[in-house]
Amino acid sequence: MRQGKYPFVIGFLIAPLALYGMFVLRPIAAAVQVSMTNWSGLSPNFDFVGLENFQKLLDDDKVWLAAKHHVFLLVTLPVITIALALFFAFLLNMGGGTRGGMMTGVWGSKFYRVVFFLPQVLAVVIVGVIFGRVYAPDGSGVLNRFLELFGVDAVQFMAEYGLWSILGVLVWQAVGFYVVLFAAGMSSIPAEIYEAAVMDGASRVTIFFRVTIPLLMETVKVAWVYLGILAMDAFALVMVLSIDEGGPDGATTVLPVQIYKSGIRESDYGYASALGVALAVFTIIFAVLSLRGGKRNAVEH
Repeated sequence: MRQGKYPFVIGFLIAPLALYGMFVLRPIAAAVQVSMTNWSGLSPNFDFVGLENFQKLLDDDKVWLAAKHHVFLLVTLPVITIALALFFAFLLNMGGGTRGGMMTGVWGSKFYRVVFFLPQVLAVVIVGVIFGRVYAPDGSGVLNRFLELFGVDAVQFMAEYGLWSILGVLVWQAVGFYVVLFAAGMSSIPAEIYEAAVMDGASRVTIFFRVTIPLLMETVKVAWVYLGILAMDAFALVMVLSIDEGGPDGATTVLPVQIYKSGIRESDYGYASALGVALAVFTIIFAVLSLRGGKRNAVEH
């Protein structure tokens, strides 16, 4: 039995490893290879240019502007989304106070979970179209019509506050998923811990900050990574919502939009691949640092 152990294991690994190599590693290697060429995407002929595309990337002001926007989203999107999701999840699980010594959620909490999760099932393009009407600059816009009730002049949301407007949509769509994630995490915390906190006279605020958040820190860390990866994308929303696909004047541009314009619009696939490789490396570094950060502070129950 022991002699047949390794052939058995290898037999099961060959197929998934072959598929992974074919459909994941090979495209990545091809993208790296193309990033070192001047391939136009239209001709089978191209020249090897070494690191020239990466040097061009470093000298491109649009790339640095897009990177700056990613840093903005990388900081604000996880912070706002996680804060809102933790608050709502706590209300759904423990906002109703104590009943028989047990913490309970607010009335109708199961219904609210469905409501919160609804934006998550909508396609990004549909969300973009919806918020196109919400942010509409004339009187037909939902927000501007609301502001008119208070005598406020129409606001050009995508022209004046483009990146903040896109951030608002990203938070609106993402927060529901993390409410459900954190609510499930809170449900897994032993009730005895909360009972002991209640018997010691801890308020709901104290329980939230001193008990719930430390015990959910691992889940929060994973949420931070996923939201950070989302902040590195935002392509579809920018393309649907923004003025002139990343405008005005690059005010809402992100790296995926620059990749699209370089590759599809300008037929410079070598440079577009270099941008893609840089974005992938940036994302991997962020994910590794986020997962390793705070590892020593993990609290188990």
